[in-house]
Amino acid sequence: MKIVGASSGGQGTIPAQNGLQAQGESLTNRGMGWFYALMLIVSVAIWLIAIRAPLRVDETGSYWQIAGGLSGIWQRQFLSLGSPAYSYILWFSTKLLGTSEIALRMPSVLAMLGAAYLLYLAARELVDPQFAAIATIVFSLNYSVVFGAIDVRPYAFAVLLTSASILTLLRLRTNDSNWLAALFGLLAAGVVYFHFLFAAILPALLVCFVAFRARNRKILLRQCCIALAVFTAACIPLVPELQYLARTPNSHVVGPTPDLSALRRALVPEWLFLSAALTFALTALFFAARNRPVGIMHFERWQVLFVACLASIPVAILYTASVATSLPIFSTHYHRLSAIPGISLCWAMALYRFRPNVVRATFCIIFVGLTASPYVRSPKSKEHDYSWKYALRVVEDRSAKDDAPVVICSNFIEANYVAMPTESPKADRLFAPLSYYKITSPIVPLPEGLNDETRKVFLRFLREAEQKHERFFAVGHEFSFQALDWIADTAATEYSVHSVGIFDRVRILEFVPRGGPIGPEPEKSER
Repeated sequence: MKIVGASSGGQGTIPAQNGLQAQGESLTNRGMGWFYALMLIVSVAIWLIAIRAPLRVDETGSYWQIAGGLSGIWQRQFLSLGSPAYSYILWFSTKLLGTSEIALRMPSVLAMLGAAYLLYLAARELVDPQFAAIATIVFSLNYSVVFGAIDVRPYAFAVLLTSASILTLLRLRTNDSNWLAALFGLLAAGVVYFHFLFAAILPALLVCFVAFRARNRKILLRQCCIALAVFTAACIPLVPELQYLARTPNSHVVGPTPDLSALRRALVPEWLFLSAALTFALTALFFAARNRPVGIMHFERWQVLFVACLASIPVAILYTASVATSLPIFSTHYHRLSAIPGISLCWAMALYRFRPNVVRATFCIIFVGLTASPYVRSPKSKEHDYSWKYALRVVEDRSAKDDAPVVICSNFIEANYVAMPTESPKADRLFAPLSYYKITSPIVPLPEGLNDETRKVFLRFLREAEQKHERFFAVGHEFSFQALDWIADTAATEYSVHSVGIFDRVRILEFVPRGGPIGPEPEKSER
């Protein structure tokens, strides 16, 4: 009131109106900030739904690598093809938190939180805080991110280094610092240290780096040489492992060759597309009813090209490699995590073009609601892929009374290409589930599939078992069902075969000598 009457003729109303307008905008921005914070909290909370789930088979491989203690991590590196950097982090965290499923998953949760925060900073530097919030929400609810955030594998750390590289690259656009260029090279090397497949993001980073500095070739040459020198020096310790992978390219990945529908799902996730379509439809109806044009925000060309490169180049590399070679790396969704930050930025840019805050808020509500709903309603959301925990628990209970041997088919494709261990198979990487979910009975190790090694090892064991007239079990994942059928047929002459059940995609067969005692009744419930 005092401001309005401060000047005659109503002249004081102008600053008063400006002050009220500024105050209203401040309250609106503050309210939108709290709204986006709530959406982000809900998005991150989705990660934790399956945090208590049993370890999947690859996660037990990570535990196996640290099970030999600190001194054994480097020795086991080439046997597991794991990330030594991640293994040291995991080992250290177990000294603080223990070795429960939740404790083993905490490093990945924290790393993915860091990745989301760094992506937020990068998106804020690219456009503004509201754009950054939308990009981070889209990123956090991506299925591969939800999976990787609790996976006892190095994927979350690779995403963390990817986000850090993107943020550093954006700051290099306007910074001539040699130290920042060196940091960029070190972060890019760190991406490869945590997972080789994340190297698919490196050409995208290089293209953007060159494009940012194309007008000043002198600075481009200097910073590029520094970054490449640091990157090369940091990657030297990885050369032996890369050489081993080059010699054995087909013995580490299994899966179908991807088709165009897989490419479409990677770039256009189902819930994201549906949420965007609903938002666009509601926006069009709202502004048509009010007979007002929709405000459109325009981005600079470099911004569009930047996010397009980050999204398209890694996807194109992984898809082409899967189609053109015998390595179906694109078929596994978490192998595509290197492209998720770029894809998230692309979708945020498409949605952020609509100026009204209500449109952006509507999208977030629809997207978070549609994406969270299946996780909240479905019992499957509490699972984290399949696990050997339940099958091994049943085997331990049923074999303990007479210490019956257990024939186990490995769940790792590498087992099909090597001879089976003759000593301490429980401590072998190919049978990593036994390092975490332990059984006390003797183990007879077999490859994953039915091959000459399977036949040789089992026939030798069968002759000894027949002489001892002893009961035994055979266990294998669904990839090994053909081998289990052959085992049952081969032993059927001297043994009665009983199906104990299938527990989380792992089948258990019990073999009882004909005329001998029959073990406990099979389990009635199956997972």
